[in-house]
Amino acid sequence: MAKTLAEKKAIVEDLKQELSDSQVVVAIGYQGLTVAEITDLRKRLRDTGSVCKVTKNTLMGIAVDGDDRWQPVQEFLRQDTAFLFLKDDLSGAIKAYQDFQKDTKKTELRGGVMEGRALNEEEVKAIADLPSREELMARIAGAIQAVPTRVAAGTKAVPTKVAVGINEVPSKLARALKAVSEQEQSQDAA
Repeated sequence: MAKTLAEKKAIVEDLKQELSDSQVVVAIGYQGLTVAEITDLRKRLRDTGSVCKVTKNTLMGIAVDGDDRWQPVQEFLRQDTAFLFLKDDLSGAIKAYQDFQKDTKKTELRGGVMEGRALNEEEVKAIADLPSREELMARIAGAIQAVPTRVAAGTKAVPTKVAVGINEVPSKLARALKAVSEQEQSQDAA
């Protein structure tokens, strides 16, 4: 049954909203999946705060048209495409998709888009290797908590050492982000 113009506009607006709430969009080929399997994938992703949408490629093309952040999605619009809108737990969402793919063996990971850049299959899979948000928070909390423990062993400069320890966490993170950025720039230049 053909959709009316109003229904198509509503779908495009819904896609735009999903895009604005997402950090990464992943395109998968879903040919051969049953309704029950799509429902299973959606449930798995929902647990990570992500969403799976099956829509016509033309409507997704309209949704990303003119949006530099998501324009690269255009290169994945072919055949039957479902889109995974990853919002919070990027690593968990990719792992949930990979587990689903292992169970069904019916989908094809085409690629993704992050911050205006198209990602190939390997780059999308690399996101799964990143620590989850909760794991990062636990690491930061552990680093902050470890500083007073070490300092309490008999020194008078507790406040200074705690402050230095707390300042080290963002400094190390900033240095790591800068290194990754420089590595990407050198790869882009090559």
